[in-house]
Amino acid sequence: MKINWKVRFQHRPFIIALFALVMLLVQQVASFFGVDTTLYNDQVTDLFNTVLAILILLGIVSDPTTNGISDSQQALRYDKPKE
Repeated sequence: MKINWKVRFQHRPFIIALFALVMLLVQQVASFFGVDTTLYNDQVTDLFNTVLAILILLGIVSDPTTNGISDSQQALRYDKPKE
């Protein structure tokens, strides 16, 4: 599996999805250790988690121009995201 990580980290949707993933992971680890991460109330926290999950689904590591999860040979040669 080859992925051009340098270009991925320059792509805004990927960075937003990665940030959302880290936020959800922090919440899960905190709850595992018994730390309450409730923002305002449970409903607001659930809404926040849903928004983060949608952001993750929209921007995580897939190149729609190829089969599977690897980048195409063309995408591997990019120095910045193609516009």
